Amino acid sequence: MTDDSKRIDTRLVTGGRRKAWTGRLVSPPVERASTLIFDSVEQMRTSRPAPGTYVYGLQGTTSQWALREALADIDPGAAGVALASSGLAAVTTALLAVLQSGDELLMVDSAYIPTRQFCDGTLKKMGVTTRYYDPLASAEEVAALAGDRTRAIFLESPGSLSFEVQDVPGIAAMARDRGIVTLLDNTWATPLLFPAFAHGVDISILALTKHVGGHSDLLMGAISSTQSWADRVERTVFELGQSVSPDDAWLALRGLRTLGLRLKRHEASSLELARWLQDHPKVGAIRHPAFDGCPGHAYWRRDFAGSSGLFAFALKDANKAGRDAFVDRLRIFGLGYSWGGFESLAVPADPVRTATAPDFGGPLVRIHAGLEDPADLIADLDQAFAET
Repeated sequence: MTDDSKRIDTRLVTGGRRKAWTGRLVSPPVERASTLIFDSVEQMRTSRPAPGTYVYGLQGTTSQWALREALADIDPGAAGVALASSGLAAVTTALLAVLQSGDELLMVDSAYIPTRQFCDGTLKKMGVTTRYYDPLASAEEVAALAGDRTRAIFLESPGSLSFEVQDVPGIAAMARDRGIVTLLDNTWATPLLFPAFAHGVDISILALTKHVGGHSDLLMGAISSTQSWADRVERTVFELGQSVSPDDAWLALRGLRTLGLRLKRHEASSLELARWLQDHPKVGAIRHPAFDGCPGHAYWRRDFAGSSGLFAFALKDANKAGRDAFVDRLRIFGLGYSWGGFESLAVPADPVRTATAPDFGGPLVRIHAGLEDPADLIADLDQAFAET
């Protein structure tokens, strides 16, 4: 549970550091274990798999427990946090926790492409119907899509490639009135910029691989839930055999300590890059939630405490081959999947849509503004444009 007596930057530093786990150390130690030894049969039978209780490696040891507690401490309203082997695993496990055969899922049309693939593949085989909806749909418009079999609404705000911002509080309130569970992929903002539970969401998902890890050296996801869903999510995580290593949990916990500082730098750099790009004659639309022209910007201004380093822009009067050639000419920006680490990245972005047909104003390039000097990043973009 969140310690509301401390401000967020303090909670980032202090969360999960119980004396019982750290002893005289600043951080909880890494305890690698599969089998844990009990003192008696009675102790074995009465032990319960909960953070702080040694039962079996699958339930974790100090670094996993500390990470879960620290994540809950920065996410007001989180009654429980479960860990998964990747961000995608967190998404799919959360969906499996709330859906069963015969249910219908409303999935935002701007969702992470592997999330769509899970819906169109595994969930379809399970007998779950997925209906995609416009990310800019109002709560009333989403409500009109919901039927008797609608069990869950999945939101991703902003969208991972095209950055539409949704009316999360409005949709969440509508869903709660109808007994529909809401799930949010909150990786772009983290709880620091968008406290999901304060805006009515039932289950919030983070790819810890991204901002929390911060160093492009681990894969992990987290599922945070309200009291109504915490036990069910935890049970599903266990039944699916989801597990993270104590070493990776320790790395994620280390990254969490500097998350506030890094997010501020990512935001400042991304805004500087986006402003420079906005004035470039070869650039069309800027897809940055903090910019007026980004779809759903008014929701961002109303609901968010800031922005992160991930955005996109359209190349004006270019085709996809020209866009790809532009990306290839970049020297400082890395070409690679993921984001949220210290290195800046640029990738071609080709959103998949089935419920909507938005005009992006040209082929998109997605930018993750890392921790390099923004002037050097702008110079890199400038030299790539010079040959376009």
